Amino acid sequence: MKIYNFKPESGKPVTAFNSNFILSRIIQTVERTHIGCVYLGRQGVIGFHQATCPQLLLILNGEGYVRGEEAEYTAVCAGQAVFWEQGEWHETRTDSGLTAIIIEGDSLNPAAHMTF
Repeated sequence: MKIYNFKPESGKPVTAFNSNFILSRIIQTVERTHIGCVYLGRQGVIGFHQATCPQLLLILNGEGYVRGEEAEYTAVCAGQAVFWEQGEWHETRTDSGLTAIIIEGDSLNPAAHMTF
């Protein structure tokens, strides 16, 4: 048995796209799939950028706001998942903090398993 750590201290700060968060990478599969855990502190932001492939944001803790290409934000909280298609512009923000798992991969189809 091996126990791994993905706490914020094991991650790296990300500032690209005017972002302000910690990313702890978790795994990468043979097929183009990336899974990571992001820790956004107070006033944290994953800056406005295009998704390089389909992307699923699973909010584990906290609350925040997301948007796509439109300027209007939608409130999200723990237990919700947000899906963006490849090429879709998007951003995630929080006032109080947010922890989430991000899954990126060409073959993602959350509608096959989750409800709205």
